[in-house]
Amino acid sequence: MVYNFGAGPSVLPQEVLKKAQKDLLDFENTGMSVLEISHRSQNFQKVIDEAEKDLRELMGIPGNYKVLFLQGGASTQFSMVPLNLAVGKKAYYAISGAFGKKAYDEAVKLSEFLNLEAISLGSTEAEAYKRLVNIDECQIDKKNAAYLHLTTNNTIEGTTVYPEALPEGADVPLVADMSSNILAVDYEVEKFGLIYAGAQKNLGAAGLTLVIVREDLLNAHSTLSSMMDYQILSKNGSMYNTPPTFAIYLAGLVFKWAKKQGGVKALEANNRKKAQLLYDYIDQSGFYQNPVVNRAQRSICNVVFTSPSQELDALFAKEAANAGFNYIKGHRSVGGMRASIYNAFPLEGVIELIKFMKEFEEKYR
Repeated sequence: MVYNFGAGPSVLPQEVLKKAQKDLLDFENTGMSVLEISHRSQNFQKVIDEAEKDLRELMGIPGNYKVLFLQGGASTQFSMVPLNLAVGKKAYYAISGAFGKKAYDEAVKLSEFLNLEAISLGSTEAEAYKRLVNIDECQIDKKNAAYLHLTTNNTIEGTTVYPEALPEGADVPLVADMSSNILAVDYEVEKFGLIYAGAQKNLGAAGLTLVIVREDLLNAHSTLSSMMDYQILSKNGSMYNTPPTFAIYLAGLVFKWAKKQGGVKALEANNRKKAQLLYDYIDQSGFYQNPVVNRAQRSICNVVFTSPSQELDALFAKEAANAGFNYIKGHRSVGGMRASIYNAFPLEGVIELIKFMKEFEEKYR
């Protein structure tokens, strides 16, 4: 048995893969592959309409929010967000991980050419991002603030801003990169002005980026590029150009699967169960360690851990891969190990990993 602990692209539900396999040859009795149908066809319009409908139901997305199915990955949103929301204003960033730092850096880069100001509310980079930034909302100029940007789940470092810890007193729109815990943790969309996420972790395949934006935040003036203009993309129903059709189709299947599981609340409960098993074993072990200082900030999607030495970390990753535990090696910037246990990852995989960890500990302690 092979278990895919990849951080993204990551594991997909078996029933989704089987349905896609069937539709690769004949989609909805059209005699054509799902890869071949036109994005302007009625067949694909049904796909994207159903995907939006199911996502709205899963996340409880209010009617005054637009749902966009875009390209470019979440990293393109590092530029699109300030381009659309922050010109003539101040953009605030809480930097608690590598991707939050990248988002801030892109805003700073844009500020050199456009009338916008990118402001850091703090960073835990000096502490290797082992904890989240403590946001001082008094530092925010509410009159001139465009938004406060945060990353809800730090994929590399294994920390999460859970719903109860979201800043609420700033009285400015929250912008969230939810790439690695969207549909895995139950957030209220109303608490955010804009949410964006790459699909390759919990939503489907690489190539699709989801944007959920409150209508009043849609830019009134054109941006530098039509392809990066939320207003234009919204007016064209995510089809200003040819969208990532297969990735949208696959996300639609994942949404239907998620509904069958009981929705986001049920998925979160299952994710917490999987993560707790792993954290409990790590915490009682004198061999493994989790670097996240505050246990309330630990991610239920990306569990990071280390052994007593870098040499043993490398050996663990090698022997784990040979045993069928794929992509368990930690991100190159932090080392160690990382078990990404997203929605579609099975509970049995966590149980089997713990068995392997025990055997490895007994062998090399």
